[in-house]
Amino acid sequence: MAISGYRDLAASLRTSIEEGEYPPGSTLPKQADLAARYEVNVKTVRQAVGLLEAEGLVTPIRRRGTVVRERPPMRRLGIGRYSKAKWKYGDTVAFVADRETSGRAWKLTDQTQTVRLVDADSEVAHAFGIDQAAPVYERARLVKDGEQPTHTLTSYYLPEHVEGTPLVDPTPGPAGRGGGFAVLTLQGYEPDHMSETIFARMPTPDETELLNLPAGEPVMVLIRQTYTADNTLIEFARGIHAASRFAWTYDFQLPD
Repeated sequence: MAISGYRDLAASLRTSIEEGEYPPGSTLPKQADLAARYEVNVKTVRQAVGLLEAEGLVTPIRRRGTVVRERPPMRRLGIGRYSKAKWKYGDTVAFVADRETSGRAWKLTDQTQTVRLVDADSEVAHAFGIDQAAPVYERARLVKDGEQPTHTLTSYYLPEHVEGTPLVDPTPGPAGRGGGFAVLTLQGYEPDHMSETIFARMPTPDETELLNLPAGEPVMVLIRQTYTADNTLIEFARGIHAASRFAWTYDFQLPD
């Protein structure tokens, strides 16, 4: 393939990455070496690499060079992760179900959390139908895969639903056997159905630092609302997921 500009060079490098010449985690040759190999100038190489970086295929890492990004290592299950067989009749919480499906080991300290009583923001207040600044419990978790943060999940609960339960205990790990859904069930608020809204955006500086994101990586934002059979909202949750660290999988029956 004749290289006539940085887009052609980016296309060639992209093909090499996709075909495994440069596997995930590997480092591209130095820019001067690429320039010599493809008979272009270093500026052209720099522009081509910048295009691949914008596409999320590579990221520059200090003292290493340009590294090919890992493909999503974790499957995030859709409906299946909330199966009652896992949390009501077993002891598997949602993030553990993801780990098991992905063939990953896990330990309690993979999930840390802080719990506090806070004023409801406008989104939380609207969801629960309460006044803005009314007190709600905030349970904020940071989840890791080994040493690598994968996502945050922050849940909000009405005090009358969870006061005195493991959901307001900041001990690392799930809120007991079966997690939060099992706790809510014991309180008389069994989860019955939920809605999830997912969208992408660029991270805030705090999110970039917390999730250890490479430059230019977006996040996937999850808004989850969980209800009882009589449509009582029992949890409002926001999740911030590193886009490159998950593959989202949904299996469902087609409606009539």
